[in-house]
Amino acid sequence: MAKIQMTTPLVEMDGDEMTRVLWQIIKDELIYPFIDLKSEYYDLGLEHRNETNDQVTIDSAEATKKYGVAVKCATITPNAARVKEYNLKEMWKSPNGTIRAVLDGTVFRAPIIVKGIEPYVKNWTKPITIARHAYGDVYKGVEMKVPGPGKAELVFTGEDGTVQKETIYDFKEPGIIQGMHNRSKSIESFARSCFNYALDTKQSVWFATKDTISKKYDHTFKDIFREVFEKDYKEKFDAAGIEYFYTLIDDVVARVIRSNGGYIWACKNYDGDVMSDMLATAYGSLAMMTSVLVSPEGYYEYEAAHGTVQRHYYQHLEGKETSTNSVATIFAWSGALRKRGQLDDNKELVEFANKLEKATIDTIESGIMTKDLKAITTDPNAKQVNSKDFIKAIRSRLEA
Repeated sequence: MAKIQMTTPLVEMDGDEMTRVLWQIIKDELIYPFIDLKSEYYDLGLEHRNETNDQVTIDSAEATKKYGVAVKCATITPNAARVKEYNLKEMWKSPNGTIRAVLDGTVFRAPIIVKGIEPYVKNWTKPITIARHAYGDVYKGVEMKVPGPGKAELVFTGEDGTVQKETIYDFKEPGIIQGMHNRSKSIESFARSCFNYALDTKQSVWFATKDTISKKYDHTFKDIFREVFEKDYKEKFDAAGIEYFYTLIDDVVARVIRSNGGYIWACKNYDGDVMSDMLATAYGSLAMMTSVLVSPEGYYEYEAAHGTVQRHYYQHLEGKETSTNSVATIFAWSGALRKRGQLDDNKELVEFANKLEKATIDTIESGIMTKDLKAITTDPNAKQVNSKDFIKAIRSRLEA
């Protein structure tokens, strides 16, 4: 069988631990036999990031700007224990955070729906896509412990010397304070990424903040979203038959639980962090969540929503058999290949990506699955297989 040809490379970012092992098996079994893969390879394994002083991460993000599409393996974000384990020069930043900053992107996460893996919320018959703003708020907050009585103030000194000042609180006892910020440009990029992705996937957008309480901070998010939508997207949404809907965060949570799914739920940074894990668990498994970083310029970086599966990797190093779920990583590849095909008008590549996803879902629905899915499936005849045999079973269906 002649291999499918690619005209433009995609950026390939390798990763760490068990997902790195699966990455190679996926390429050997599900990519190389069918596609003449063109990729610009970057090793984002922790050892190589350390060797290059993390320059490789920045280089991979810049390459994504050049080629427009990237696929990324899960990577370690080091803590103190990892610094010691890998003898690191320093505690390097999260690669995902670095790439998000370079691309100014928004993270979209959505569950992979499979018969036999039933959502805990029974009316969720369609996937809910979380769009998480990936800049600022509590993640760039400045914190201080207050030792005793005194006045805490919020002060802004303009370049022209003008001063704005607000009293946070007159403390009569010890306490804590925190300062948060965001940037109008970043919020606008967030809005445009959400609206572009909505048009790309033909889904409505729900957005929520707490503007009734946070009358300047959260209200600015609400205002910028409305301005961007009215100016550049309303007519496009009308033509596509989708809508933009705004409400309060507590109201949207109630609406989400009662809904059938099938829309993009846009969240501020912390809300998206929490709600994406809630959705992943409610739909069944974090290993069944896709994740794609989308920039307002239209750069796409696909990855799995989960981590490097450290525990399974140590078992693998001991020569023990593992049964690790590779579905989200397979869908990272299929997502990147489909987008590459769409951008290059390569119908064969798009068709292959669709078939790869169908073969993966059909394998699970036929009763062949990894340990984590076997534990939650409603299929009484499900058969648990090891990591490699699961991928090989998908290859058999793909060949058929």
